[in-house]
Amino acid sequence: MIISSSACPSGDEKVALFGLLFETNARMSREIGAELEARCQLPFAWFDVLLQLRHNEDGRLKMSQMADAIVHSTGGTTRLVDRLEEAGYVRREHCAADRRAIYVAITDEGGAKLDVALLVHLRYLEENLATRLNDTERSVLTGLLTKLNAPR
Repeated sequence: MIISSSACPSGDEKVALFGLLFETNARMSREIGAELEARCQLPFAWFDVLLQLRHNEDGRLKMSQMADAIVHSTGGTTRLVDRLEEAGYVRREHCAADRRAIYVAITDEGGAKLDVALLVHLRYLEENLATRLNDTERSVLTGLLTKLNAPR
């Protein structure tokens, strides 16, 4: 089926907005990923896992929760956690209440690596976010993105 260009919604404002969100995320992720690799020898996906664990009160998440948090398949998350565990940054823990559940927990070494990486990350954000958007703009953007990420 061929759709004529006049019927194609590529000029729709919503399509353009999504494109801007996608491009901004891709560019910033690529740039901060390169910084983390160069300065900390820490892949961006590893940084994301360690940060998710740090955000959790007890420094651990069930594997299924981790997969949801980092938006990976369960198989992809398992492979990612395998590599982090080999590096000594996380450990797996069994759940006493549910023998099927496995927790991923950040280790002291992982916490120390994350602390170093966060300094690089914060410098990047200062140079590429804080200097380009004022306090009000950042607050509005945070509110809007939070609204878009909220469950329906």
